[in-house]
Amino acid sequence: MTAPREPRETPFPVVLLLPNLVTILGLCFGLTSIRFTFADQYSWAAGFLVLAALVDGMDGLLARRLNAASPFGAELDSLSDFVCFGVSPALLVYNFGLEGLSGMGWVAALTFAICCCLRLARFNVNAKAETNSKGSFTGVPAPAGAMLGIFPVSLHLAGFLDLRDVPILIAVWMIFVGGLMVARFKTVSLKSVRISRENAVYVLIGATVAIGFMLTRLWLFHVLMSVIYLCMLLQGMIAQRRRRRAG
Repeated sequence: MTAPREPRETPFPVVLLLPNLVTILGLCFGLTSIRFTFADQYSWAAGFLVLAALVDGMDGLLARRLNAASPFGAELDSLSDFVCFGVSPALLVYNFGLEGLSGMGWVAALTFAICCCLRLARFNVNAKAETNSKGSFTGVPAPAGAMLGIFPVSLHLAGFLDLRDVPILIAVWMIFVGGLMVARFKTVSLKSVRISRENAVYVLIGATVAIGFMLTRLWLFHVLMSVIYLCMLLQGMIAQRRRRRAG
């Protein structure tokens, strides 16, 4: 007597694989950044990290729109984020300006990568509660942390300042950004931002200007956005302290 055959899984539309394919695309960008880091081509290495940050979030959006969310996709996204926003920026900045510090430089790079890993682990554990009703995150998200982490590289590529002359500042910066990712203060989520229909046209115009800067003066744009984001973080921390004192 033959054993009963196990029922075959129902085939599903290949379009449901799009979110995972986008995640893999972002992972390829992060790994390619490492390749150019080892070749000392810092503009390409940083550029691929920017691409990875731009792609990040699209997979989740597609998964929700296509109703294709799955535990496998969530784990794949988290692993990809660690490579793209933890490992790749740490190696880039270390190769760019921390090798001269010997052990201290490597400690700074390790601290940044591990903080990113801890931030992602905390996000996974608190996935349902991470974004609250007010639309905020706990600590700086990994993609934003990576963009802040490569700020010393952007300063050099934009022609403002070469911090390789003072590598200890780069090390302190990497540890500082790592601390921001694991901090407990609230940061704004773009998903919570709402605008009126009357102002939508101005947002589109602003986005056009931003895209133009990215296509023509990418590193100047990155430096400006990093400074603006840091100012927003500082303002948010001050506002939270005032609310706690008032409460």
